[in-house]
Amino acid sequence: MADDTQQDLLDSSHWGPVWGLLHAADRDIAALYDEAGVTGLRTRFVGPLIKLGRHGPMTIQELATAVEVTHSAMSQTAAAMRAAGFVDSADSADGRTRRIRLSERGRELLPLLQAEWRATEATVRELEAETPYPLSRAVEDINAALARRSFKQRLADNLARALDGDLR
Repeated sequence: MADDTQQDLLDSSHWGPVWGLLHAADRDIAALYDEAGVTGLRTRFVGPLIKLGRHGPMTIQELATAVEVTHSAMSQTAAAMRAAGFVDSADSADGRTRRIRLSERGRELLPLLQAEWRATEATVRELEAETPYPLSRAVEDINAALARRSFKQRLADNLARALDGDLR
């Protein structure tokens, strides 16, 4: 078997299996909605829709903070949710900020969305209980390593090595 240190890094995707795992789970969740006859629903909508259902109308920034994404990402998601008919504009006391709320369609789907979220969380916990080293623990350990030295700094250091020809 070839030594991994001899492999050109352009021929690898070390975290590819992690992305594959997450995308496969996402596809399975989306399939549940398709089987239920829900059209236009993307899995990335579910968290924000649940937050709106639990907390009422929110600004894009409030929603972005609540689901831990950037304002820009939430702005795009909100526009897509509006186009799909899951949210609409809400009255705002402050004319400088725009709030969104669940539309009638979003409110109708909320029980299914909440049930799926709970089922997904239970499934993930069940899977982790079957593994000797849970993915959530791996993420905690990686975050601890990144607290000592950021991904950005590591990347910059390795980019300099690659540009110098020291990284293959």
